[in-house]
Amino acid sequence: MSTVLRLDRITKRFGGVTANDDVTLKLKEGEILALLGENGAGKTTLMNILFGHYAADEGTVKVFGKTLPPGRPRAAIKAGVGMVHQHFTLAGNLSVLDNVMLGSEPLLRAKSRCEEGRARLLALSEQFGLTVDPDARVLGLSIGERQRVEILKALYRDARILILDEPTAVLARPEAHRLFDTLRSMTRQGLSIIFISHKLNEVMAASDRITILREGRIMAERTPTETSSDELAELMVGCRVTRPKREAHAIGPPRLVAEDVTVHLDGKPMLKGVSFTVHAGEILGIVGVSGNGQVALGALLSGVAAPETGRLTLEGREIGGQGPRAFIAEGVGRIPEDRHAEGVVGELSVWENGVLEHLATPEFSTHGFVRRGVARCHAADLIKRFDVRGATPEMRIRLLSGGNIQKLILGRVLAAAPKVIIANQPTRGLDEGAIAAVHGELLSAREAGAATILISEDLEEAVGLSDRLQAIVGGRLSQPVAAERADSRRLGLMMAGVWEELGDAA
Repeated sequence: MSTVLRLDRITKRFGGVTANDDVTLKLKEGEILALLGENGAGKTTLMNILFGHYAADEGTVKVFGKTLPPGRPRAAIKAGVGMVHQHFTLAGNLSVLDNVMLGSEPLLRAKSRCEEGRARLLALSEQFGLTVDPDARVLGLSIGERQRVEILKALYRDARILILDEPTAVLARPEAHRLFDTLRSMTRQGLSIIFISHKLNEVMAASDRITILREGRIMAERTPTETSSDELAELMVGCRVTRPKREAHAIGPPRLVAEDVTVHLDGKPMLKGVSFTVHAGEILGIVGVSGNGQVALGALLSGVAAPETGRLTLEGREIGGQGPRAFIAEGVGRIPEDRHAEGVVGELSVWENGVLEHLATPEFSTHGFVRRGVARCHAADLIKRFDVRGATPEMRIRLLSGGNIQKLILGRVLAAAPKVIIANQPTRGLDEGAIAAVHGELLSAREAGAATILISEDLEEAVGLSDRLQAIVGGRLSQPVAAERADSRRLGLMMAGVWEELGDAA
């Protein structure tokens, strides 16, 4: 196979931080190359240099034998490079066709060639098995469908090299399997693919070759047949990685209780008569296929949504409907599902984000004035304790990798010693070492008496951390089952809504 891409001795620095250090990488025609590494290892930076979002300080990028000018995405697109970012860049109020064609026509053209574009989009959709409705509004599409639109947008621009940044971070397992089947089909038709991932099982199953980055440098290269998940995790982190295990211990009294709660979002019932109890020192896991009410449950438990019916109480006091500020004041800590949209403000500094939810407390403000020195010291402590790689208190938080932003959010929550923790997909997009660290912190909070609700689509995570589990299906919750009784068959039935067969009340 011929080499279609070569990155030669790429170095990129951000101030005093070296994100990429003398990296050389090549990609062959029809190959799937997995780029593996810890959060902050430099994977996304390297791909942004390839696509022209960043200009390298040193080194060159060659596509099909021609050197690309640095820092020019248009040149990369023209050369046949397409990139699908982890956080999609689609206009929700436009149709699929509008999104795909956006930016592909000259500004001075009097009339858009929509019919030609529609025919081409449908042809690409059929050729690569990426089924979409050209007239559907993107806002109404599922996550998996939006990802198909992003890939089609790249293919529409004649991409022959496709970069996928964490392509399965927001996909359910069946969608992820379908995606990799599609990618295999695409490589058989001559495309070459680089995908960034932290999920070792996907890397082993889907790639032809694996390149491991650590601290901005290439540490090793492997093929799936000559390595194992354990070796890859050790190469990523630099040491053996083991996830902490939940130990049995006595739980305390009920702390957060929902009784027959119904919640409407946008006028539609999204939670229907849900009931649960989580005790002090307990982790209650909520499992289910994406789109079954998890968003509404997260909104309810953070004070964003109010119950239409029923009661939500904290230590016997009514708390439902009082708003996010009251929830925080009552000791509810929140790790949101979407860390970028709901967890941080990208243009603010790390120290500002570190105190966002507690800015009005006496610790961080006096008579309306922010105690900046205290806040900066607090951020420095969070960076050190939670291993937020590449961060300084003064830098804008949007410059951090997604995984390091997640670790800062976790630190912000746990540093306040909350009574209740709402952990909504807490390890989505994290590497194996960071997952182990997050699990350890959640289990430590459990030992300290925090009541935790873990909303997770990762069944291994949910079973490993939770004391009890409930399934969410169509906005309804099953009766709880002890984690020790939650084998794969039982969980499968619960997540399918077959509760009566298990002897549980619907």
